Amino acid sequence: VDCAIYRGGHRTDGPEDFSDALGEARQAGGFVWIGLHEPTEEEFDLVAQEFGLHPLAVEDALKAHQRPKLEVYEDSLFVVLKPVVYEPESDTVSTGELMLFLGDAFVVVVRHGEGSPLKAVRQRLEHEPELLGKGPTAVLYAIADAAVDHYLDVAVELQTDLEELEAEVFSPDGGGSRHTASRIYNFKRQVLEFRRATGPLAPPMARLAGTGAFGAAVPFVNDKARPFFRDVSDHLTRVNESVEGLDRLVSDILSAHLAQMSVRQNDDMRKISAWAAMAAVPTMIAGIYGMNFEHMPELHWTGSYPVLILAMAAVEVLLYRLFKRRGWL
Repeated sequence: VDCAIYRGGHRTDGPEDFSDALGEARQAGGFVWIGLHEPTEEEFDLVAQEFGLHPLAVEDALKAHQRPKLEVYEDSLFVVLKPVVYEPESDTVSTGELMLFLGDAFVVVVRHGEGSPLKAVRQRLEHEPELLGKGPTAVLYAIADAAVDHYLDVAVELQTDLEELEAEVFSPDGGGSRHTASRIYNFKRQVLEFRRATGPLAPPMARLAGTGAFGAAVPFVNDKARPFFRDVSDHLTRVNESVEGLDRLVSDILSAHLAQMSVRQNDDMRKISAWAAMAAVPTMIAGIYGMNFEHMPELHWTGSYPVLILAMAAVEVLLYRLFKRRGWL
């Protein structure tokens, strides 16, 4: 995608031969920054040979589908990040992958997917020569900072979606929608996808920041950059706390939705039972007098029919008022 040598924070176009670019960068006290997008094994072989990249890291960079991590090899540092993209049209979260190889005078970035802040990061760094002059560490910091800052934006979008979902569940009519449960489940999947990108990144950022148990220096990373990585780590902590809150809330919303559905089903069953009880009384009386026995009370009495009709009507009214008072109807 791009290849350039940076000397003193300023860009100079790099030669086509990667080995020449690395030699020139070392002689000039600068570094070479190479960007690759989903390279094939043959395309990446030359880069791996010229820069002495570890075969295990090369395999991870080619296959992708890696968790965010930081690994130290003899001649390079290997960092995996997962940029996240929020798609408002479908309310979904998609992730890409960034693999960074850092050496003494080179940065090789392999990108998979489209969710990448690299173009904007390179442009921003090229307008900040003082920061870019810090070498490969500045590139790692800028990419990590851009990715984590975008995590914050995605967390805000998901929070908005959750509030809309919450309003739908607790609305008078929305909670019983046949699509509500599927929407809740789909949202939980988006949160899980987001969590896979942000959660595993916390230990690598803490290691770069030198916080907690990660006090040792990281090779190929300038120790003076630790405060900057601490800032990135703090932002990432905020993101992870937000993701945990989203996950808990969506689980609570799902439980509330299921409870609402259960209450509605109980209400429906009470209504059905009430109407069945009201229908049972005239059915029972009519059934008794439909047995056609010869010796039955009031069978030949002229007023028996209207009396029974009035009695059934009175019982129906009595049962209706009783069920209505108890909230069954």
